[in-house]
Amino acid sequence: MPAPAPQMIDPFGRAVSYLRVSVTDRCDFRCVYCMAEDMTFLPKREVLSLEELDRLCTAFIEKGVRKLRLTGGEPLVRKNIMSLIRSLGRHLESGLLEELTLTTNGSQLSKYAAELYEYGVRRINVSVDTLDAQKFKAITRWGDLAKVMDGIEAAKDAGLQIKINMVALKGVNEHEIIPMMEWCHANGHDLTLIETMPLGEIDGDRTDQYLPLSLVRATLADKFTLEDIPYKTGGPARYVEVKETGGRMGFITPMTHNFCESCNRVRVTCTGQLYMCLGQDDMADLRAPLRASEANELLNDAIDEAIGRKPKGHDFVIDRRTKQPAVSRHMSVTGG
Repeated sequence: MPAPAPQMIDPFGRAVSYLRVSVTDRCDFRCVYCMAEDMTFLPKREVLSLEELDRLCTAFIEKGVRKLRLTGGEPLVRKNIMSLIRSLGRHLESGLLEELTLTTNGSQLSKYAAELYEYGVRRINVSVDTLDAQKFKAITRWGDLAKVMDGIEAAKDAGLQIKINMVALKGVNEHEIIPMMEWCHANGHDLTLIETMPLGEIDGDRTDQYLPLSLVRATLADKFTLEDIPYKTGGPARYVEVKETGGRMGFITPMTHNFCESCNRVRVTCTGQLYMCLGQDDMADLRAPLRASEANELLNDAIDEAIGRKPKGHDFVIDRRTKQPAVSRHMSVTGG
């Protein structure tokens, strides 16, 4: 069955075909750039049920979403999450959905990797900021690197393609970028570097953490041959091929070089708030129309209205004067 034409066109002519859905704000890590250690999580009644999440995702797929990414918090800590993933897999079988994937910290992969593959997931992103076990514990506060490495191995054995996401943090892991790249490429994984983003109050100071990837790329180019390639996964990363390793490396640069002009993405929080831009506070409540009627007319109207005001770009800035985040909500609320 051929996929229907896209129905979600924003005011700037961009077709919205990529949806990222946070299935929970909870996580079993407390990464220093993402969360405060003493986080208060949402009451259950505010969080969409798995059935509501399925209905919401399906509505977007029927409107032209072709890539669906589940995020969190940590998506795999959500109770019975595999039943949602199994159910969403029907859209892969019908051909309406091209890709169902997720971003994870890897802590639960040993348990779920084989099932993920069975239900149609073929590619996952795993967040790993360092290969030093002690530093990993310091960055994640609660994480165990050995458990994550076992999970990555299980995912590889299950047939999943793995991309490692590494947030580049000045004075923390900047000297580990080359070893991480070499480890990734030796094991057949892509590596994507991400600039820290001003989202949510944290315990540290982001002006101290911020490492421009333009500098990182220049340093890498002194030692390696980086060739720009047109490879795309649907997200904002710009990729190079590293000639010496034969592997791919992506750069996500919301601060030094934003990627707004080609943005095809929207995000839904675990409470059903639709954010048309990660770097703006403007959002639309989809939970109310979802719960107000068993039919999807109200929901579809709310989605259409929101897409009609998707902004051209974000307002991210690392503010050294006020040290306030550009956006007050935490990344774990909107979904990574």
